[in-house]
Amino acid sequence: MNSGRRMAQLARLALAAGIVGLVLAACGGGTSQIEPFEPDQMVVFGDESSLVRADGLRYTVNPHNSTTGLIDCMLQPIWTQTVAAEKGFIFSGCNPEGATGTPAQMRAVAGASADDVKAQIDAQVADGGFSRNGLATVLAGGNDVLELYAQYPQRSEADLLVDARARGQRLGLQVNRLIDLGPRVLVSTVPDLGYSPFARAQQAPDGDRTDPAALISRLVAAFNGGVRTTILNDGRYVGLVLADEAVQAIARVPSAFGVKDVSTAACAIALPECTDQTLAASADSASWLWADDRHLAYGGQLQVGYLARARVNGNPF
Repeated sequence: MNSGRRMAQLARLALAAGIVGLVLAACGGGTSQIEPFEPDQMVVFGDESSLVRADGLRYTVNPHNSTTGLIDCMLQPIWTQTVAAEKGFIFSGCNPEGATGTPAQMRAVAGASADDVKAQIDAQVADGGFSRNGLATVLAGGNDVLELYAQYPQRSEADLLVDARARGQRLGLQVNRLIDLGPRVLVSTVPDLGYSPFARAQQAPDGDRTDPAALISRLVAAFNGGVRTTILNDGRYVGLVLADEAVQAIARVPSAFGVKDVSTAACAIALPECTDQTLAASADSASWLWADDRHLAYGGQLQVGYLARARVNGNPF
């Protein structure tokens, strides 16, 4: 090959590589990191899906340690614990071995709505604020979706969808506020509760042909859409964890994720007191998608944790 043709070919390859880079950047906010992101602070915001309580209990199945016979909150971690472990953080409510790692701060509260996240951020600001090399996680909106669903059919579906989207937008504004305050932010979408045991058990009102589970899924989609179109999601500041799509994928092809049951609750008693000794017959947290009728068991939390860990390691923070 003569030198002219060789140079032309190299130019075409360089152009193609540049186009691929632009496409990857558009899809995920960049390619790989130059240096891994190593945060010096972690703060958790949202509702019970992210919560590790002061007594170590989580809103999922709480397993026992086979050696000590005691509940062990380090086993079957929820998604925020997966992120914390990846970056060397510990939660004060879950440190049975007395580890001396960097404490993570828990602001998430059981039952919190999306609008409650503002007060959680306010509390963190009043209590010392954020590091410029910190990490925040945000997951809220599941309680909003179920609250809005309970208002149907007294309120029209169209009205409820507008409300759901507006609540998601308000949460998105709080995510952007976090960016301004300093930390990088991992944001999880609301898991698709239209696949939950709660949704499957709903009955449409007499004479109404609306599928309740499909309505709940549409409310989830509207809320998540409000978040996604509001946040500054260019990869440098926000890592987006698509928990809704994870639940949909598991529900459609459970065997691909090692899940056996996607339609029933594993727990026979209410969360967070549910343990591996209070499960429904034949249930197993690791291979069940749902712990109760609306919260993920380890079979679901594990997949969300995988996605979150990939984002915190792969985004060019």
